[in-house]
Amino acid sequence: MHSIRNSIEGTVQRITSDKVMSEVILSTPVGPIVAVITTASVKAMKIKKRDVLSAQIKATNISLARCTCGQHNAPPRKGRS
Repeated sequence: MHSIRNSIEGTVQRITSDKVMSEVILSTPVGPIVAVITTASVKAMKIKKRDVLSAQIKATNISLARCTCGQHNAPPRKGRS
């Protein structure tokens, strides 16, 4: 269990990478969410366009995680996750 309480599921819309850092844009029911993570993390997580990820938000930091809910093909839910 982790301490991050705000988790918003979304689909990877775009990835812009350089040698060290990458910008990952998720399309979510609440609007686009932009996360800046290391390019090494993008490669380690094998993130690609159209992947379903969870934006995990705590204060001003956003972490990305693979969705394990088993609802990857479900339509986006309305309201808070």
